[in-house]
Amino acid sequence: MLRGINVKIIIVGCGKIGSTIARELNDEGHQIVVIDNNPAAVESLTNSIDIMGVTGNGASFETLQEAEAENADLIIAVTNADELNIYCCLLARSAGIKHTIARVRNPEYMKDLPRIKDTLGLSLSINPELTCAREIDRLLKFPGVIEIDTFAKGVVELIKISVPEKSFLSNVMVKSTAGFFKGKVRICTVERDGETFIPNGDFVIQPNDKISLLASSSDANKILKKLGLLSSRSRSVVILGGSKTAFYLAGFLIKAGVDVKIVEKDKERCEFLAERLHEADIINGNCMDLDLLLSENVDKANGIVALMNNDEENILISLYFRKISDAKIITKIKNESFYSIIDSLKLDSIINPKHLAGEQIAKYVRSMQNSIGSSVETLYTISEHNDVEALEFRVKEESRVTGVPIKDLNLKSNLQIACINRNGRIIRPSGLDTIELHDTVIVVTKHTRLSQLEDILK
Repeated sequence: MLRGINVKIIIVGCGKIGSTIARELNDEGHQIVVIDNNPAAVESLTNSIDIMGVTGNGASFETLQEAEAENADLIIAVTNADELNIYCCLLARSAGIKHTIARVRNPEYMKDLPRIKDTLGLSLSINPELTCAREIDRLLKFPGVIEIDTFAKGVVELIKISVPEKSFLSNVMVKSTAGFFKGKVRICTVERDGETFIPNGDFVIQPNDKISLLASSSDANKILKKLGLLSSRSRSVVILGGSKTAFYLAGFLIKAGVDVKIVEKDKERCEFLAERLHEADIINGNCMDLDLLLSENVDKANGIVALMNNDEENILISLYFRKISDAKIITKIKNESFYSIIDSLKLDSIINPKHLAGEQIAKYVRSMQNSIGSSVETLYTISEHNDVEALEFRVKEESRVTGVPIKDLNLKSNLQIACINRNGRIIRPSGLDTIELHDTVIVVTKHTRLSQLEDILK
């Protein structure tokens, strides 16, 4: 638990997003109250995790009182209705809650929201579909990369790659890679057969392992190029499914000069997309119709993004094109129960909108905690099984970890000090390096719920 630095949070809406956020914030030790009109949804969630539930309308002052809003630090409104979410936050402010987060998904509202955000008193608006589209766009810019996370205000990147069969990295010990990387890269994690390792120098990397590399942004591109994984941005992309995420993604891609095709079976939705995305080819058809897809040369595209509402269909179509195409393939999977078999399927990149939204909210909660004692600046879950975290700590005061050579620190097992940022100078620490006041320190660990840098010690 985050030693006394927990936050009381009210979540309005017990749907998929609300439930995911409730579980993740509850796991971090926060005090959670959920509100929903549907008693069955409230009962199901409160039975699965130890939190308080209130059945009622979150846009009712009486319901907020029942949820003890006067003692809450934050309200997160994630119902299916944008207007209701915004109104919940307005009402919560009047009830004395200082921090408010609303899910707003309508593209037209998103366009106007920055103008009235302060007037509404919104601390943060989240749009899982927009966040998802931005992440996919970023991955399409770097086709050889599975995942990218940034630290130190963009100066440092943690990039996940799959080790090619004939790569220099295949069948070598981690310590043997130092010369190849010239000391500019740290291998932080290795994922293999459903298990994640934080490797020591003797750990042997195998072909098809997924490894996370920490490097400065400038060095990351050079390393990817050296590994033969830095290909040019996808020039043509096919999006399977015409969802809100597809709409946002197509907009980003068109702006970057990418040729875009969207395949969508609903005719009315196709008309909506065609009216708003003039530069994209909108194809009315079944995304699982292989004859249709091949006639549209989907197999010749540089990027294929499976965004259908059905996880099984997304997985199947991705596997099919992985066999016959060289495209960068990105697959949306919402159901976490599939994650146990994902490794064996060898899909390129997996996107989960719920987790991206949860991560966005977790970052905001972390910033709230910083004002009341936590020193965590940034946090990412970096393994597919959510069992490894990468945290960026700011050293605010002298402590047991400062001024002491890292080799002399009694560190917990399954933990690695991956990087020290000292006034913009990136240090890949050796045993002789020390942590000093005002540094930011990136730690990779299997120990969750760390809130202070001293928590890295046994």
